[in-house]
Amino acid sequence: MIDVHVHMAALPTADNGVRLSERMLKGPVLRFVARQMGIPMDDPPEANRRFLEILDGELAQSKAVEAAVLLPMDGVYGKDGLLDAARTDFYIPNDAVLAAVRGRPRLWPGASINPNRRDAIEELERVAAAGAVLVKVLPNAQAFDPAEARHRPFYRALARLGLPLLSHIGYEFSLIGQDQSVGEPNRLIPALEEGAVVIAAHGCSQGLWALEPHLKTMGELAARFKNFYTDLSALTLPNRAGALLRLRRRPELFERFLFGTDFPLPCFAYPALAAGPGAYLAARKAGNRFDRQKAVLDGLGIECGADFRRIIGR
Repeated sequence: MIDVHVHMAALPTADNGVRLSERMLKGPVLRFVARQMGIPMDDPPEANRRFLEILDGELAQSKAVEAAVLLPMDGVYGKDGLLDAARTDFYIPNDAVLAAVRGRPRLWPGASINPNRRDAIEELERVAAAGAVLVKVLPNAQAFDPAEARHRPFYRALARLGLPLLSHIGYEFSLIGQDQSVGEPNRLIPALEEGAVVIAAHGCSQGLWALEPHLKTMGELAARFKNFYTDLSALTLPNRAGALLRLRRRPELFERFLFGTDFPLPCFAYPALAAGPGAYLAARKAGNRFDRQKAVLDGLGIECGADFRRIIGR
């Protein structure tokens, strides 16, 4: 399988173009990930090297996943279409990911393009030519509304180039959300209407455990649009696991499910307890995050029936 949802984590260096706000640098998520992976926050070049080494190593060990799409993170753009550094907490340019995947065949380059940037379509053409396999957006943190009509030319360009749009769904907790309402899946209808393949992230979960208003919308979008998919990334996290347990009861949607982890966030085995102690123990024994995620899904009887290679014609 291909993991379509793996984030590149990086600290700023003199030549990588990464931006990291002080509040993000001091935030709990970054500190937790660094501590979990044994990454030295006081040595950015070594931290960045170590992150890629760990990621590539876990992929090499995986029995279930052969490759992963590595995702950068675009920023917030002002009315002039230029990067608004003051409102951007985390920025990893597309070129940083393109450089990171060189010589690492298990890593496929993703791109991140905020359609509010004034050169959005030009950048889309550039990364497509460089080998990007999808475009990731996080509207909550990037401060744009995917439903705005002015983004339709961008979506038409995605369709023309054959690049899927992977969009965050639900509340955003890892980064600093600016407008949580733009994480609703129905905001992606204009992209679907323009013919772009849309991958709604996180199983269309809201991320609030018991409150899952988007699962009904997910079914409606799947029935209406053949170009609609969802990935199952981050669904073993405590705030999203409730959606995972609901999705096991939707086998008619399995053909729209894509595999994803949300690496470097952790993958927990405990949701497999819903299928019994055997499923839980199998997930616990998995030696890496990719195989643990697959074991949890297998234990719950959930299939990732969509073929990402076929979707992108690769």
